[in-house]
Amino acid sequence: METLSTSMVVAAEETPYGTTAAAHLEQLRAMRESIPNFVTPANEKETQRLSVTASVSPEFVQLSAVVAKKAESLGIGGPNAAWMRDRLAFADAYGPVADEFDAMAQFLRHSIVAAQSDAGSAALMVYENAKRMAKRSKTSELAPYVADLSRALGQRAKLARSKAAKRKAHSANTTAGAVPVPSTDPASTT
Repeated sequence: METLSTSMVVAAEETPYGTTAAAHLEQLRAMRESIPNFVTPANEKETQRLSVTASVSPEFVQLSAVVAKKAESLGIGGPNAAWMRDRLAFADAYGPVADEFDAMAQFLRHSIVAAQSDAGSAALMVYENAKRMAKRSKTSELAPYVADLSRALGQRAKLARSKAAKRKAHSANTTAGAVPVPSTDPASTT
């Protein structure tokens, strides 16, 4: 019997989630095009660089707009007051939209982890049941699959078995009334 491989297990057909996810990506990209003043940062540090002047209070910007308006009426050049107010109005209006996008991204990431957890939990249950069933003569043909599952689970299974053995030894010592003896293994110090 050949061992299972991921390419054998994963279906080649696209899931319905792939179709809906692609549609959502298209909508988000279209939305990006529809947002006025949408700017993509040139590099990772650009937002940090801009945040120094972005942290100027709205009151300061409004007062500066009044001064700029006065300067315009006096024929002195400088930033346009209407433009300054427009930029501030954009920031005020789209702040809640950005907050909602952040929340949506956080909830979507949580949903992804929850889905992975559900699948992982179900897979671990299948593995535990298959291990028990592989020991029976009636269902012993599961043994090679259990070996494949064990290999795929890898280090995580070894660590879990090690922790379970330590807990079992500790509970055996405490229930028998024995005082736990400190380990002399330097790697086991905590």
